[in-house]
Amino acid sequence: MLTLAYDGTAYQGWQVQPNGVTVQACVESAVLRLTGEKRRVFCAGRTDTGVHALAQIANFHTNSEIPVEKLRRGLQTFLPADIVIVSATQVPMSFHATYSAIRKRYRYVIFDGDVCPPFLRNYVHCSRLRLNADLMTVAAQFLLGTHDFRCFETKYPNKETSVRTVMDVSLHRLSGWHPWATSHDWLSADSRGHDHPDQPFIVFEIMADGFLYNMIRAIIGTLTEIGRGRNAPEFMAEVIASMDRAKAGMTAPPNGLYLVQVVYPDDLLQA
Repeated sequence: MLTLAYDGTAYQGWQVQPNGVTVQACVESAVLRLTGEKRRVFCAGRTDTGVHALAQIANFHTNSEIPVEKLRRGLQTFLPADIVIVSATQVPMSFHATYSAIRKRYRYVIFDGDVCPPFLRNYVHCSRLRLNADLMTVAAQFLLGTHDFRCFETKYPNKETSVRTVMDVSLHRLSGWHPWATSHDWLSADSRGHDHPDQPFIVFEIMADGFLYNMIRAIIGTLTEIGRGRNAPEFMAEVIASMDRAKAGMTAPPNGLYLVQVVYPDDLLQA
């Protein structure tokens, strides 16, 4: 099992594509060069073009005799600098990065200050208008629970069911954020209301048992409209009940999105 962090700016997402470089292709190439084996590398979440990961989980099978404690450094030798292997762990053969996952946490970062620093352009969504984070916080609470979320799914249907359970949501306005932090405990430490111009970052986090295609980015588009005052917070509940993608907001840009955490049953992580 590999834990990966990557800057998705230069990649056409995770999954191998006929045109363009992908994260999966780079990792599979590294496995081949290190072990001499052509292996399929599975992942927890197939991040899209431009989406980043702090703790993507991947796995592959190997007959290599290279000790697992040396795999991380060995694979890193054959990877570009914007893809980093955080750890490599031996897991049971029954483990599957995709199908064994029980929860995932994503983060989306918005910058709504007057001037967005140019070096942030690939890592946050720059809003042209100031947003009311308090209204967005109220609206986000309607996402909690089990719902049919097809209203946020691009090109429905993509899965057998569009029903998902959201266990946790949070939204905070901050003066800054730690792009590398996988824990969300720090989020509330420096949080104040929407009327503080010295806190231009809005950080949204969501944990669920699974996500639909572009689901989080459509949620952000809907929250942004509420933050601009175009709709009341209760509009979020109306959108979910409608099960109509046309009623929800735009699909927000990918560059503000991060895969933060993937959770598995404890017994599957025992080698």
